[in-house]
Amino acid sequence: MSVGTPRGLASSGQKPITEILHPLSAAEESLSVTVNLGGDKEAGLTNGTPVETSSPASTSSLFNRLQLDDDLEADVRDPYAETTETRDLFVTVSDPKKHVSTMETYITYRVSTKTTRVEFDLPEYCVQRRYQDFDWLRTKLEDSQPTHLIPPLPEKFVMKGVVDRFSEEFVETRMKALDKFLKRIADHPVLSFNPHLNAFPNCQGMTTQDLNKRQGLALLTKVGESVKYVAGGYKLRARPAEFCAMGEYLDTFNQKLGTIDRIAQRILKEQSEYLTELREYGTVYSSWVGLEDELRRPLEGVAGCVTTCCGALEDLGENMSQDFLPVLREYVLYVESMKNVLRKRDQSQAEYEARLEAAILRKQEDRTPMPVEVEKCQDKVECFNADLKADWERWQSNKRQDFKQLLTGMADKNINHYEKCQAAWESLITLLQDKQTEDKTSETN
Repeated sequence: MSVGTPRGLASSGQKPITEILHPLSAAEESLSVTVNLGGDKEAGLTNGTPVETSSPASTSSLFNRLQLDDDLEADVRDPYAETTETRDLFVTVSDPKKHVSTMETYITYRVSTKTTRVEFDLPEYCVQRRYQDFDWLRTKLEDSQPTHLIPPLPEKFVMKGVVDRFSEEFVETRMKALDKFLKRIADHPVLSFNPHLNAFPNCQGMTTQDLNKRQGLALLTKVGESVKYVAGGYKLRARPAEFCAMGEYLDTFNQKLGTIDRIAQRILKEQSEYLTELREYGTVYSSWVGLEDELRRPLEGVAGCVTTCCGALEDLGENMSQDFLPVLREYVLYVESMKNVLRKRDQSQAEYEARLEAAILRKQEDRTPMPVEVEKCQDKVECFNADLKADWERWQSNKRQDFKQLLTGMADKNINHYEKCQAAWESLITLLQDKQTEDKTSETN
């Protein structure tokens, strides 16, 4: 095996050290730094995602347009992606249960698995798992598959007094996030065959007692890996252009998510305050009915309209807190996971460059053959590059689908909210008109 520049190692503005041994042609250099982060070069974020300028005229056209976009995108989808007909591993997280003991209180979730793979002893499994069990799985995947992007878990710790981690709303949101976590792993062409995933749904493969024994070691291993990649003693000369573009996109994307999250939190707070005032407003009209017998029906109508608007606004707020914000936070965590893989890739490249430079100096002095360690480092960098690019494209595809669904759902919820409010007030107008007609008839008689 010859030692040369790994795929994606060439950087703009600086010649790789391996050019001494294996100079790259201009075409190869251009190819090594070219990356399409989103598929198109139109207006949008750095990943090239085009900006839609036209807006649908109705809810039906919105969903039709989304379906058309999905059909068109199917032609350029990840070649490793599996359809429902070809998938052979299905995992579902459901049925959260609260457990109270003298030592602790915790929630378990039912993990149901169906598969036809020979790596599993049975076609179906059903076990109870805690959050820390999912955390154990993710740690093992990070340790055994360092070149791959591991999907994030929902954050474990919450602020006491702000969020009740045993509330029905919180548990439901976490259950959905854990379900998505396992489904993303099960759909991955590499991670889904990891032996630790095979052990996860198997009662005999991993018990809570076994997990507790290994948690301390897993934490030390995780900390050790972080120290290893952050303080490895090697300095990266220059990150290749394609991976620089990835890093810049992640920074911009993360900033956008953070801004949207902060504004959404303020909107939720203001909606909650407005909802409190609106309910009090409706109560005034209800109490007024007893004083004005002639205005009973109009006042009851106004109180009913306000009640309907309160319910519609409450549904809108629940959708934002339970469906919209969790997706934003998941992708904030995804950005951190992707940056972590990029840092590991950079450290591997820096180690390769340092070892290669030392080997070249030794070769010039005593003509010794290239050490095997250099070739291993090169293989590691190439593995990082290939796996990171593949996971990046898969992540971009999933992100597009997730946000299309998220934004379409948000539009649909807002339309439903305003339609309910409009229908309520229109019914009041009809009531008032009927009341006016009755009054005129009474005066005539």
